[in-house]
Amino acid sequence: MGTIADWLSAACLVAGALLGLAAAIGVLRFPDVLSRMHAATKPQVLGVLLLLLGIALRLRSPADLGMILLVAVFQLTTAPVAAQMIGRAAYRSGRLDRKLLDADELADR
Repeated sequence: MGTIADWLSAACLVAGALLGLAAAIGVLRFPDVLSRMHAATKPQVLGVLLLLLGIALRLRSPADLGMILLVAVFQLTTAPVAAQMIGRAAYRSGRLDRKLLDADELADR
């Protein structure tokens, strides 16, 4: 059982690190605020959760698992709120290309 958990842990850690790398590349390479915001939140959150799963498979004590669960819950609650605030600030300040929007529900406000 230990060997299978070790291999699963290693796979989760590598996948999480690759998703974090993809998020960083996306933030650097994408042209506009909304694309960068998407790259900063979607793969980054999944990457962090995979890293936490990999760590949880290695550290199996209840105290460690509780802390890992707490970090995961905070990550899942704060990343979408931060992305919403960044998107709202970019929209209100006019720092996004409105031609790239498929629908603009806030245009008439």
